[in-house]
Amino acid sequence: MNDLPTLHLSPPEIVVVLGSVALVSARWLPPAARRRTAVGAVIAIVAGGAGSLFGPHWHLLPALAADVLVGAAWLLRRRRGSRSRRWPALAGSVTCLGLVAGTVVAAWALPEPVFPRPSGPAAVGTTVVQWSDPGRAEPATPEPGDRRTVVAQLWYPARAGAAGTRRAQYLGRSRREAGIVAAAAAEYLGAPAFLLSGPTRARTHAAFEAAPAAGRFPVVLFSPGLGGVRTQNTAWAEDLASRGYAVVGVDHPYDSAAVVLADGRTVGTRVAATGEKEQDRRRMAGWTAVRAADLRFVLTQLGRLDRGEFGGPLAGRLDTTRAAVTGHSIGGAAALRAAEQDRRFSAVIDLDGGLSPEQGALRQPVLALAHPARDRPDADYLAFVARVLQRGAATSYLLTVAGSAHLTFTDAPLFLPPVPALVGSLGRVESVRVTTEACAAFLDVTLRGRAVDLPAVLSRPGELRVFPPAAGA
Repeated sequence: MNDLPTLHLSPPEIVVVLGSVALVSARWLPPAARRRTAVGAVIAIVAGGAGSLFGPHWHLLPALAADVLVGAAWLLRRRRGSRSRRWPALAGSVTCLGLVAGTVVAAWALPEPVFPRPSGPAAVGTTVVQWSDPGRAEPATPEPGDRRTVVAQLWYPARAGAAGTRRAQYLGRSRREAGIVAAAAAEYLGAPAFLLSGPTRARTHAAFEAAPAAGRFPVVLFSPGLGGVRTQNTAWAEDLASRGYAVVGVDHPYDSAAVVLADGRTVGTRVAATGEKEQDRRRMAGWTAVRAADLRFVLTQLGRLDRGEFGGPLAGRLDTTRAAVTGHSIGGAAALRAAEQDRRFSAVIDLDGGLSPEQGALRQPVLALAHPARDRPDADYLAFVARVLQRGAATSYLLTVAGSAHLTFTDAPLFLPPVPALVGSLGRVESVRVTTEACAAFLDVTLRGRAVDLPAVLSRPGELRVFPPAAGA
């Protein structure tokens, strides 16, 4: 089901847009109403602009450009002391109205994301940790003493009172960090930074450093896509946390677009394709191996956090004996490799992930979500996923989600243009819901042992293939 279009403009910005429409239209009103309408429109534009000073959207620029053109035309007429011809004036008015419409379209296509309210019964807390692995050198730098460091963000069930506290910043611990991450992500995508200014203003439903709820939470680790960041699946993570899981998103330094460390340094990405197929395959295998090691290390650190070795309120709350490893795109490949190497992971979720050719058979159950095949590479990918799952020792599932694209399984539909080839055709909120419902049902069965008709639930949004345990596995 598609979401209804929403006007993502603040009230002051709506006033600017309406004032701009009135200013452009005033030229065609009777003389008695023309001056009053124009004056009122200018007052509305100035008042709305003043109200937007503390966080204006770039989307307003086309409407303000239309206002400038109208003003310039008026001054030109005054200077010449003559009336403009009807048809050129009409073309100018149509052009200016098109600019005002551009503001509305831009605000709709590239909005400040509004995160859907988590569907579970618990409030959600979040915190950020940073850990260095003393047994592993940083592979991206030549310094002999540089140890591999990762930054992780945890979303977890919080006490009920946390719902009323200030909500956490999206993309970072602060607005400054969010701006750094958004600018780096835009640069990685080859887009102007201002196009991702909306996410830097967004707040999520989690409360930063909120006290955790009672009980012990199964753990779900998450690795983002290539160049992606730990927060790229925040809506999904918050929903799972509201259902009782502790979700841990991992930043992979020198891979993620930008990682802001505790000392204030920013580590940018160094991943890049060469265009040479075999060399890029080797690079991808190397990046996947580093990520898989990061995930295994984070699981170890979470166990230490649960045992109280680092202090903090999450001691005694993280049940690492019930742990799933998940990821999107190359993060999905890393999740599968980590599970193959580490039996501590009880289940795996691959969100449209590119599997490594070296991927071996798995003993854990796997849920693989994928977009439908649109070309030969897509079909080959789905066939490869099926072969991996066929060799597994546990029942696994391949769900091809109808109407999805590669970015459907992330937060991207909440703030990128609703172009089906880019984010799918499910709609902004529905994309999150479909992904979360499938993952939650799978985790409820594999980590909590709940009685769920998993094939029935998973087959709702698309085509499901079930792979029973391989003979002799």
